[in-house]
Amino acid sequence: MLVDEIIKIYEDVDGIYGYRRMTMNLNRKLGENFNHKRIYRLMKVAGLQSVIRRKKKRYIKSIPQQVAENILNRKFTADKPNQKWLTDVTEFKYGNSKKAYLSAILDLNDNSIVSYVLGHSNNNELVFKTLDLALTASPGAKPILHSDRGFQYTSYGFKRKLTLAEMTQSMSRVGKCIDNGPMEAFWGILKCEKYYLYKYDTYDELSNAIDDYISFYNNKRLQKRLNGLSPLEFRALAA
Repeated sequence: MLVDEIIKIYEDVDGIYGYRRMTMNLNRKLGENFNHKRIYRLMKVAGLQSVIRRKKKRYIKSIPQQVAENILNRKFTADKPNQKWLTDVTEFKYGNSKKAYLSAILDLNDNSIVSYVLGHSNNNELVFKTLDLALTASPGAKPILHSDRGFQYTSYGFKRKLTLAEMTQSMSRVGKCIDNGPMEAFWGILKCEKYYLYKYDTYDELSNAIDDYISFYNNKRLQKRLNGLSPLEFRALAA
């Protein structure tokens, strides 16, 4: 029965799929073209819904050493890989209110996570290493790199790294998180589909969970905007 397949997929991904993503996965797995309204009805009958819980981001005010214009200007599409990158840092808690920080770079062409670094401190080293890993993964890339106005991105050191890599820096306007919307959306997806579902007692548990999820996201999480492909499947076609 179709509902049995829905339940199996739902359990395999710990309940993170809503009816739209469930429809894409069913269509791929079964080679069918089910209407999302039908899948919605079946999931409702089975008592299945995506586990979603969002938290608002907290901002740390800082005096910038240098700033860049909002060159990206909410143009969240790219014709090819390594044309436009977004970056940001988000916070996680584990154990007895200990904190960890995740820095990542997202490619707007395929929504893939190009690089990421988890660390104990929200500092320049965290974002510098993330950039270094991205450039190692994509040698010769010279994209626009867009961020908010966090202290790491407005530092002279970060600007020097971008200049040496011949990259163009772009920044969100003050208080306009929507200027970095797809990056914010990724944090929401990661936290809703993985982080909020479990309790992490140690840093290693949190680190392993993030590694597992980003691998799943890049390789297996189908996206409607990518014609029902995962980010790396879509990227492979472009190559």
